[in-house]
Amino acid sequence: MANSLSNTALTFTRSLFQPEKQCSLSVLTQKFQPASPRILDQLSTRRLTPPPAVSKTKEALSSIIHELEREESTAKNKQRNERELADCWSEMLGEDDWAGLLDPMDPLLRNELIRYGVMAQACYDAFDFDPYSKYCGSCRFTRREFFERLGMAEAGYDITRYLYATSNINLPNFFKNSRWPKVWSKNANWIGYIAVSNDETSKKLGRRDICVAWRGTVTRLEWVADLMDFLRPISSDKIPSPDPTVRVESGFLDLYTDKDESCKYCKFSAREQILTEVNRLINEVYPKEEVSVTITGHSLGGASALLSAYDIVETGINVRGDSRAVPVCVFTFAGPRVGNARFKARLELLGVKVLRVVNVHDVVPKSPGLLVNEKAHPLVIKMAENFPWSYVHVGVELALDHKNSPFLRHDGDLVCAHNLEAHLHLLDGYHGRGERFRLNGRDYALVNKDCDFLKDEFEIPPNWRQDHNKGMVKNKEGRWVQQERAVHDDHPADMHHHLNKLGLPSNNI
Repeated sequence: MANSLSNTALTFTRSLFQPEKQCSLSVLTQKFQPASPRILDQLSTRRLTPPPAVSKTKEALSSIIHELEREESTAKNKQRNERELADCWSEMLGEDDWAGLLDPMDPLLRNELIRYGVMAQACYDAFDFDPYSKYCGSCRFTRREFFERLGMAEAGYDITRYLYATSNINLPNFFKNSRWPKVWSKNANWIGYIAVSNDETSKKLGRRDICVAWRGTVTRLEWVADLMDFLRPISSDKIPSPDPTVRVESGFLDLYTDKDESCKYCKFSAREQILTEVNRLINEVYPKEEVSVTITGHSLGGASALLSAYDIVETGINVRGDSRAVPVCVFTFAGPRVGNARFKARLELLGVKVLRVVNVHDVVPKSPGLLVNEKAHPLVIKMAENFPWSYVHVGVELALDHKNSPFLRHDGDLVCAHNLEAHLHLLDGYHGRGERFRLNGRDYALVNKDCDFLKDEFEIPPNWRQDHNKGMVKNKEGRWVQQERAVHDDHPADMHHHLNKLGLPSNNI
């Protein structure tokens, strides 16, 4: 009834602008009163008592229309809030490319974006980046205690596998290594995890969700300088592609496909780890359930998320025996460009849905591809698509501006503008273009967890997240020593079996 009333009121007020309706408001009032007295009551509450000629009241009437449209939008948002995620999860995963969900911002989609952003943020919070720790470059927790130790017991997911990559590639500033001689691994870094929603959470989500979370850089941006800015065919690393002109950035491809067979943790590439585990979960563990694959990552982790999504769908492991395709969706935060125009076209053809959340003041989403990118004329993109420096962003972009937040300093450095917690803060307060920034409950203090971005008036110290005593504990003799940690799982014993099932040869038998 409220929506009907609002729509009728809009019709009434808009009619005042029609040329044939150039008469006084009092005449129109008499005309409309028998049919819609409540609308006139609604108009009278806005203090529109009989004005002079309509031509002199257009500004006031335009204001009414704007207000009624906002009320209509508020009513729609209320209806959206009352929806159950289980009934519209495919819409949240981009079934219609998020049409009508970004402006104004759909509350359910905002919650989902923040939820997956938190899953990516967990990679940072759990990562040991202290060069004085013999566990530097690893995860600080075992996968069974991961969420609980991070205060995320309510996440509703169980980690089935940790992901590792070799540091012997051309992105040295992405990796962290200990300065001590005796370390957990000399050549490996922990780069994320694969988790599956538990029964209770799956019921709320409307499906069993397989989440792949990629770690990005920790705080610094030096890795951007490591980009070779060189595109090479994705098929050159044995990733299937019927189109040899599909090209991606060389360093990203190395991170995803390289391995070190002499290393316990990276004797299988990140690619092999992800494909085998996602295939096992889809086709062996949950073959009869409704399943989704949602991949998330921040910064360089966003680039890895795109590559793994492409690989999962191009390889076809998301297609079940009855030809049903499991939807694959990517949510990236502050991600760089990854490939050329053919990479974008191929991803779209394969049906991979991508939503990119960016801060317009962040430099990372603007690189690589400073010379030729998606903003160039289509003819220029077409002419340059085979060159090694022609990059195009993929998917739908949600552009946020940290200057719209009253909590953040406008003079924050490049690291602040790139920070993931800052992106989640901006998401929490975003309601649509031109709408006032209003937080929905996420604690703004989280922004300063690993940076100095909040205004001083809020009295939140910068970089406040610290490890207790930097991991030092007293042993039985009363000496302070580095706390020992449980040995992490490396790879399943039957890894080669799963690789062979996918037609991926393995030398690790």
